[in-house]
Amino acid sequence: MNDNLHRIMIKGGVTSPGELKDCIAMLEAAGLKEVYFGSRQDLLFPLEVNDEHLDVISKFNVEIEPNRSYQNIVCSYVSADIFDMTYWLKGSTYLYILEGFDFKPKLKINITDPKQRLVPLFNGNLNFIASDNEDYWYLNIKLPHWKRSAYYPVLIYSWDISNLAKAIEEIYEEVNDVEELSFVLNKKLDTNSRTIDKPLELSYIKFPYYEGMNRMGLEQYWLGLYWRNNRYDLQFLKELCGFCLDNSIGKICITPWKSFIIKGIKKNSRPELERFLGKRGINVRHSQLEMNWHLPVDDAEAMELKKFLVRSFDQNDISTYGLTFGISNDVGKRSHFASVIIEKNAPPSIIKDFEVRPTYNVLHFENFDPNTQKYLALAQDVDKIELPGLLMELSKKYFDQLGSVVKPAIAETVEKFTVEKSKPVYQCTDCLTIYDPQFGDAKAGMSINTDFKELPEAYCCPVCEAPKSNFQRIQLQMA
Repeated sequence: MNDNLHRIMIKGGVTSPGELKDCIAMLEAAGLKEVYFGSRQDLLFPLEVNDEHLDVISKFNVEIEPNRSYQNIVCSYVSADIFDMTYWLKGSTYLYILEGFDFKPKLKINITDPKQRLVPLFNGNLNFIASDNEDYWYLNIKLPHWKRSAYYPVLIYSWDISNLAKAIEEIYEEVNDVEELSFVLNKKLDTNSRTIDKPLELSYIKFPYYEGMNRMGLEQYWLGLYWRNNRYDLQFLKELCGFCLDNSIGKICITPWKSFIIKGIKKNSRPELERFLGKRGINVRHSQLEMNWHLPVDDAEAMELKKFLVRSFDQNDISTYGLTFGISNDVGKRSHFASVIIEKNAPPSIIKDFEVRPTYNVLHFENFDPNTQKYLALAQDVDKIELPGLLMELSKKYFDQLGSVVKPAIAETVEKFTVEKSKPVYQCTDCLTIYDPQFGDAKAGMSINTDFKELPEAYCCPVCEAPKSNFQRIQLQMA
């Protein structure tokens, strides 16, 4: 993605027609005619911010994030009420949770329903995933300096999500594993957590078709709109916001696939909306051959590669229904939410001053399911001309195995830390301070994993200075 693009944070990808109209007015006042949608459900735009632009922007109640020090919260509100969903999870639940975030996160936060496929579950640092227990969420964590992800040992209550995320933001650089993180947070927060009674089970779900006018209940519709070049005309968006305001449509949702969805269109508003779209020549039935792609924003070379590959699929009558594709310029990063990844290799540094034909790597997720988080390599350092054949081979392989993988993917949520319901610690009987051998007492010079029996007899409570003899062995409950 072009790192020179500025961002307007649309928290959770959910905005109102009025809020979006203000954003558009600000962009138009700065001289822009179009805007991009980002894969984290935000708005992206190029702008050289000089004093004149800053003066224009300051007149609008729109917050711009120019240096990428903060991250947009991603959520699957966009899927609620139109695709399959966890029985207790409603659109209003997401809105209440998002409202609780009174800070700008530096970590990537995802809040998602495992019953849907439109929004990624695991490409954040803090991934809250709805459980079968009403108002409780699994928390999958992969902090920037961790080598692998881990599950928090308890389920998180809906109304604790924002407070827990804020507390993690304050300490995450200092913790190295989930056990240490849990220990620190248990001392810092009083939360309404719940024991994990079973691992997170993730059934394979096909990627949905998310465009066009579709029924939503008995008397309402939802509309999905997609621009293949991800250049959304500001004048059209402004007029669409006006239509939504005139027809009492409260929310517009940006998807991670650089498209947007409008829900809750009343039955009697549908003819007017169809005229509105038709008069402007808006196509609402693109082929899924081209809709199921993740591309770097404003990258002409990636767009040309996609067109080349889609043309090859079309000419060979290849089906990609259920498959998704991503093009990446960051070899090894592999954070895309796509079944198949095409990585562009950087040219060798020794020939950086010469123009050479790029080479590509082709990878896919195990069982073609991004939620497995396990990449498999098909080919490395191949020429562009070889890509169509390799992707067609993968498409056939996908349909060969489709339906044969009957067992749902089970996330490894119950590790050693969660199996152990309690552990022995030592508590001061005067002030109730706990000495945990796992963490020692750095201030007293006691290193990690120093057993209580190994403490010198002169050791005393770090809080009330009671002697070692005042400590009593107890079982600390882990959940």
